[in-house]
Amino acid sequence: MSQDFVAEMVTDFSELGLIEPLLRALNSAGYTEPTPIQAKMIPHVLAGNDVVGQAQTGTGKTAAFALPLLNQLKPTKKATPQILVLAPTRELAIQVSEAFKSYGANLNNLRVLPIFGGQEYAGQLQQLHLGVHVVVGTPGRVMDHIRRGSLKLSTIRSIVLDEADEMLKMGFLEDVEWVLEQAPKERQIALFSATMPDSIRRIAATHLNNPVEITIKNKTATAATISQHYLTTNGFNAKREALAKILEAETVDGMLVFVRTKMQTVELAEYISELGHSVAALNGDIAQSQRLRTVEQLKSGKLDILIATDVAARGLDVERVSHVVNFDIPFDTEAYIHRIGRTGRAGRQGRAILFLTPRERTMLKSIERATRQKIEQMALPTVAEINAKRIAAYKNTISETLSTDCSFFAGLINDYCSENGTSAELVAAALAKMAQGKTPLLLPEEPRRQIRRERTERTDVSQKRSTEQRPRKGRHVGLPPEEGMDRYRIEVGEVHGVKPGNIVGAIANEADISSDHIGRINIFEEYSTVDLPYGMPHQVLRLLHGARINGRPMRVRRDEEATQDTPRKFDRSGKNGASKGQKPMKSVQRKGPGKSRSSAQPAYK
Repeated sequence: MSQDFVAEMVTDFSELGLIEPLLRALNSAGYTEPTPIQAKMIPHVLAGNDVVGQAQTGTGKTAAFALPLLNQLKPTKKATPQILVLAPTRELAIQVSEAFKSYGANLNNLRVLPIFGGQEYAGQLQQLHLGVHVVVGTPGRVMDHIRRGSLKLSTIRSIVLDEADEMLKMGFLEDVEWVLEQAPKERQIALFSATMPDSIRRIAATHLNNPVEITIKNKTATAATISQHYLTTNGFNAKREALAKILEAETVDGMLVFVRTKMQTVELAEYISELGHSVAALNGDIAQSQRLRTVEQLKSGKLDILIATDVAARGLDVERVSHVVNFDIPFDTEAYIHRIGRTGRAGRQGRAILFLTPRERTMLKSIERATRQKIEQMALPTVAEINAKRIAAYKNTISETLSTDCSFFAGLINDYCSENGTSAELVAAALAKMAQGKTPLLLPEEPRRQIRRERTERTDVSQKRSTEQRPRKGRHVGLPPEEGMDRYRIEVGEVHGVKPGNIVGAIANEADISSDHIGRINIFEEYSTVDLPYGMPHQVLRLLHGARINGRPMRVRRDEEATQDTPRKFDRSGKNGASKGQKPMKSVQRKGPGKSRSSAQPAYK
C-alpha cells in the first residue's frame, strides 16, 4: 500500500496519539509541528505495521520511527533489547542513539546503547550485560555481538533499517539480511531509504510483512531552508584567504568546512586558528574518542568551526551549524547534498557556500540538476565590507562595556583630563589604541589585483613563446611543478607518437584520477614528464607503471630532479642520470589542482 504525502495533514504532535512523556520531551526541544514523514509514518508504526519510508536526509525521519517505537516500549524488571536500529556509519549510529535519548528523556530508566567499529568491546560488553532497551549499531559490529552471544535478539520487537541505500553502497546488505534472519519471526520492521533500487525492494519483499509504503516527494533534493551560493576562486592559498574573509564578513554561529584530504583538515585548521577562531580538524585518522569530543565541543559552543573530510558528511546533526563551506568540490552530487544537509535541518535556516575553480563549472551544472536548484554566484567580501563590520563590532563592544559599571574609570579619566588639559576624546582614543595593541583594527586596501593580472599576462606570453620556439639542445623546458604537485617521468615520448591527450586519458582511466588533477605535461623525444598531486599512493603508481600508451608501458617514476636544466633518463637501477643531447619537444601547460594544495599535503586520503 503506497501513500504519498498530501497537504493539510496533522499539524500538532498531540494529535498523533503519543504518550505524555514523549510530548513533554518534544515540547522541551521546541518541536510542535510534525514534518510530512513524521505525520504519515507515526500512526502506522504505532499500529504495529511494517513500513517502508522513502525520504531524503534532513526530513525528520529519525523521529518518525523513534517516537512511535519508544511509545510502545514495554517495561521489564531488567532492561532487555527491544529495539534494534541498523545504520551505515558510526556517525549516524551516534546521532540516532542521541535522538532516542532526547525523545525518551522523560521515560523511566531508558537505556540506549550505540555500538560500532573503532570503539573498544569492553565498554559495549559491559553495557549489554547490564541491560539496554535500544541498540543502535553498524551492521558489522552488531553481527560480532550476535555471534559472541553478547547481543541476544530473542527479545527484539522492532527493527529499523536506516538509510538502506547507503548500506547497499557500502556493501552491508548481506550483513543486514543475516541480522534479519537471526531476529524473531514476529517483529516489526521499518525500512528507510532515500532511493529504492531493486536490491532494497527485494529485502522489503523478503523480510517485511505487507508493508505500508510512504513516499515524501520533495520539490528539491535539498532543504528550502538552505541558501546556496558559489564563489569562483583557484588555488589552496586563494581559497583559504576567501574563507578568512567570509568568516569576517558573515554572521557565523557554527561552521563545517569540507575539504578533500586529511592533511588539508590539519593545515587549514592551523591557518584559521592563527586568525583567532576556535577551530578543530576532523578526519579518519583521528581517534574515535577524540572525534566524539570534538563534535561535543562544537555542539556546546567551545568550538565554532570544524574542518572535516567526508567522514563527517553523514550523521552529524549539530543545531548551531549555520554555514557549510565546500572548500573542495565533492566528486559526486550525492556527497554535495549530504554535506550541505548538515545545516538548515528541521526548519532552521542555513547557508551553503561552494568554492569553485573555473575548470569545475561542469560539476556545478551537475549539482544544480541533482538538487533542482539554481546555485547563485556570490562575490568575495571586499576589504571595505570587512572593515565596516569590524568597526560595527568594535562599537558594539563599547556599548556592551558601557552597560556595566564604569564609574571608577570615568573618575580616573576626568582626573587625567583635569591634570593634563587633555580632552576626553583624545584620552578615549589613546585607550582604544592601547587596547588594540599592535594588531591593526582595519585591513589595508591592497591594490594587488592589477599586479597579479600583469604578472599573469607576462607568464602567459612567456609560456606561449616556450611552446612555439624549439629550445636549445640539452636545455630542459617547463616550469617547476606547481604548488602541491610532484613531477613524474614516463617512458613514452615524441618518437612514439604520444600526445598530451594520450597521457591524460591513460592516467585518468587507469588510476581513476580526474583530469582536473593532472598538471603540466612536457613531451620530449624519448620520454615525457607529467605533474600529479603530491602524495600519490604507491598502489596507484604501481598501477600506472604497467599501463600502456600507444602500446608502450608508461613505467612511471618520480622525477625528483626535473626542475634542473639538464634533461635526464633512468638507468636500469631506477636512478636518474644525465641524458646528453636529449631534446625536449613539447611543453603543455595544464592548470590542474596544483595551486589548490600546499606542498606539504597529499592529494589522497
